[in-house]
Amino acid sequence: MTLSPERVPGVEARAGKFPGPSLIPALNAIQARLGWLPREELEELAREARRPRYEIEGLISFYPHFRTTPPKKVQLSVCHDLSCWLRSGDDRIAEIKAKYGEDTDVELVEVSCLGRCDVAPAAAVNEHPAPVSEVDNLVTAARGDGVGHASASRRAEPWPNDPYPAGSGVADRYKSLRAFLAGEISAESIVATLKDSGLRGMGGAGFPTGQKWSLVAAAQPGTVKYAICNADESEPGTFKDRQILADQPHLVLEGLLLGMAVVGAEEGWVFIRHEYGPEEHVLREEIAALREAGVIGPDACGSGRRLQLDIFVSPGGYILGEETALLECMEGHRGEPRNKPPFPGNYGLHGRPTLINSVETFADVPIILRRGAEWWKEQGVGESVGWKFFAVSGHVRDPGVYCVPMGTTVRELIDTAGGVLDGAAVGAVQPGGASSNFIGPDQLDLRLDFGTLAKAGTMLGSGAVVVLAEGTDLLAASTNVLRFFRNESCGKCVPCRVGSTKAHTLLTGVLDSGSTLDDAQRGKILQLEEAMRKTSICGLGQVALGPVVSVLGLDKGGAAARPQPKPEGSKEQPNR
Repeated sequence: MTLSPERVPGVEARAGKFPGPSLIPALNAIQARLGWLPREELEELAREARRPRYEIEGLISFYPHFRTTPPKKVQLSVCHDLSCWLRSGDDRIAEIKAKYGEDTDVELVEVSCLGRCDVAPAAAVNEHPAPVSEVDNLVTAARGDGVGHASASRRAEPWPNDPYPAGSGVADRYKSLRAFLAGEISAESIVATLKDSGLRGMGGAGFPTGQKWSLVAAAQPGTVKYAICNADESEPGTFKDRQILADQPHLVLEGLLLGMAVVGAEEGWVFIRHEYGPEEHVLREEIAALREAGVIGPDACGSGRRLQLDIFVSPGGYILGEETALLECMEGHRGEPRNKPPFPGNYGLHGRPTLINSVETFADVPIILRRGAEWWKEQGVGESVGWKFFAVSGHVRDPGVYCVPMGTTVRELIDTAGGVLDGAAVGAVQPGGASSNFIGPDQLDLRLDFGTLAKAGTMLGSGAVVVLAEGTDLLAASTNVLRFFRNESCGKCVPCRVGSTKAHTLLTGVLDSGSTLDDAQRGKILQLEEAMRKTSICGLGQVALGPVVSVLGLDKGGAAARPQPKPEGSKEQPNR
């Protein structure tokens, strides 16, 4: 990894202070080997890397995955966020606590979203993900020989956005990359095709992909550049990137490699959350196959160009889905968002121009280049373009990942997922993940695309549709979402850190007392929301209270949601 000796505007406080390389991979390796981070290992690392202990301790104290005490034989994590809560997660947690709470072999922890909302309520035993119904068997296995490695859940047939036949290997794939490296297509033509296709960032921001690629390509010509696939989806209800990684590692990596080649980067990474161990294994196998076939390496496809890929495993924290916090993490700092500008396209990893897109965005690039911009546009409904992956969870019969034409209505998607459980009516829907405002049942015919949802006071967001049946306590549901944001705040800025805590305390007090919000309390929530939206550094604080405020505008299931905050940098805006 090439390091920049220059100081970068916007990161002066850190540039040169800890020049790198990042110690996080080394800390991940120690914990993977021993299960925790013993002091003697940290002292040895400090000596070998010639880095101060306080720097290392600062990293460890920030990232939730790191631990400084030995783990018990069984580490049992259970999710308490919205999708699991809607599936009687609190009751299951109570049952598990009653059974294992006093067990000296078991360390029981309630955690934020595990990215397994399709099997909600979800749990993990020694990092082996599973539905709560399998906890007893996994605990028994953990007491004995171990739980083993979980396998990624994979689909047999290709998704509609895959141009390659099922069962094909590296030799029959990566055709657009090979064509580019052979000089059959140019960087300019690739960017033009992406612009013509209307492809936008599919991680939430919706920033035009072709425009982003052209901006990074034009930034600081001739200098070192990087590219990163942001696979750190960690928002409640969001798990579609996980399935894309499992089923389409070839498309994700081809899109990433094409992005690297177009902008002039030689090194690229997939930044993946540590809970996605099974999917990480799939990616590593694909990267190994690419190296063996000569598709990547010092002479990629015999072109004379160097293209290197690696995986950076997140040490935990939802905030790392924000692109500048992700960069801080990769540079070896605490994952706190930077002020913008500068933007990563100009000053990214180590101060170099950096292309960052989401898993789904990169995966869409190869099919657009193979079948053309017009074909892609024709796949959408009405004015919408292309295919869109959605993670559907909550009160639906068949929670899972669905790939449908962009512009499909909320109602049609719910029907595709089997409809509401037990034939109940829809009470509310979060159409774009935890950051998005709730909509009511009279808005089920809204089309799922960027513009339509924004006009309706919500957003497409991360492509996570959470369905709530009629009769669900919407204030309790939105407070559950707020708890997630409060817990995941990096704490860097006061509005987010303090505002989310104050609002959550107020709302839980009302819920626990069985009363309703009075006018003064409503006014306080609105005041906190405005302060957080206008003054928080990144999208986490800017949208944290939006879902609560939208619920306060829903009258007996009707939708009167306030306009959705559209901050630059919301979870992945405009990074994915």
